Amino acid sequence: MEIHILASGSTGNAAVFKFGDTAILLDAGISARRIERGLAEVGMRAGDLDGVLLTHEHNDHIKGLDVFIRRHHIPVYTRPGTWEKLPCRHGFPPECCLEIEQEFNVRNVGITAFDISHDASDPVGFSFIYGGKKVVMATDLGVVTAGVEKALEYADAVVLEANHDLDMLENGPYPRFLKQRIKSSSGHLSNINAGRLLSRINCREGMRVFLAHLSQHNNHPDLAEKTVRRFLIDSGHEVGKDIILHRTAPDHRTSLAL
Repeated sequence: MEIHILASGSTGNAAVFKFGDTAILLDAGISARRIERGLAEVGMRAGDLDGVLLTHEHNDHIKGLDVFIRRHHIPVYTRPGTWEKLPCRHGFPPECCLEIEQEFNVRNVGITAFDISHDASDPVGFSFIYGGKKVVMATDLGVVTAGVEKALEYADAVVLEANHDLDMLENGPYPRFLKQRIKSSSGHLSNINAGRLLSRINCREGMRVFLAHLSQHNNHPDLAEKTVRRFLIDSGHEVGKDIILHRTAPDHRTSLAL
């Protein structure tokens, strides 16, 4: 099993999960050219993908979708409400537009779409089961719900949002309405809330956690990791053994083989 975070941040998000011979692109929030280049860096081509999964319709998650799908004709899976917000779907072959509910499969990979709190039409996170391992994508979370906690329990790897530092956001350049949106129950998860979440869920020893979707204006990788680490240590976790933290970035790839 391989995880490749091609880009993660406020400017664009895309990741590739590889489960044996099955490869899935999670979101397409960077240009088609950057997606193709990221795939090439890990020895893949667009034609190797078995599907594209969309978490929601915001531009930093679909920026390259239109060109990428029209160019390569790969099936796209997302919720009906998200499809309604994507005018580009009318340019896709009908067989590429697949609606999902809660549980479905892409080839031999079992996938569960779980609800998240975000200001999009019908946003979801995804949990993947393959070969006895569990991998979870959970970003763009305004609040942590019981469903989100359940999805993360006993995962082998998690891509988890740590979007902003509260002090940096409050004292930063964003207008007041945007600060309020980010901090709201339908906004983004702070470093503190990411740390609290990880400190209280039931974890499998050695769980890998990618701190993702960091704001370039309201966060810093060192600060995100330091904050989350503090919560884990205070709750009795041995960071680096019980939970292993990984950074992501908007402009370069982060990869892991499980």
